[in-house]
Amino acid sequence: MLTGVVAGLLLLIAVLAIPLVVTFRVSWREAFQNDTELRWAFGLVRIRIPSYQSETPSPKGKKPDAKPGRVRRSSGKNHDVFAAVRQKSFRRRIIRFISELWHAVHKKNLTVRVRLGLGDPADTGQLWVIFGPIAGLLASVQEASIEIEPEFFDTIIELDSSGSIRVIPVQVLYLTVALLLSPPVWKGIKLIRGVRQ
Repeated sequence: MLTGVVAGLLLLIAVLAIPLVVTFRVSWREAFQNDTELRWAFGLVRIRIPSYQSETPSPKGKKPDAKPGRVRRSSGKNHDVFAAVRQKSFRRRIIRFISELWHAVHKKNLTVRVRLGLGDPADTGQLWVIFGPIAGLLASVQEASIEIEPEFFDTIIELDSSGSIRVIPVQVLYLTVALLLSPPVWKGIKLIRGVRQ
């Protein structure tokens, strides 16, 4: 029985070691649009996610309540996540994971444009403690064109992205498991739960 378990694990690892190629074009402004194709086993398996567009039409003659892509924030605030963000070890571990994942992915013609805001300058500033260094790092790479900009006065998420990436699933799985088992991450999760209690 042990031999069968070992053989099954080896087979699973071998399957996950086969590269997966993702070609995509994604945008999110007034509406979400997606066109993605997955290729696995060196092109023998192809899965195309059909073009998708999601939008909420507004009634004719009615003035929109807010600018496209922007939603005003409610008066209620939830700062739970910032209990972890304020921990230096937690921030370093997240940044390290993103850096390792970035180097594990083979990129081609990758373009990403992001605008991100939480509606409150203080909250956006705390979020930018993580995204600022990442944005600076990604903006300097030669393999892709990436811009991440903060928006301090409106709640907004805007995304324009396209390109092709090649990943080895077992490598991504290893990095993810290492992140989840990391003591700084668990400490951050406990801090978030502690604030909520």
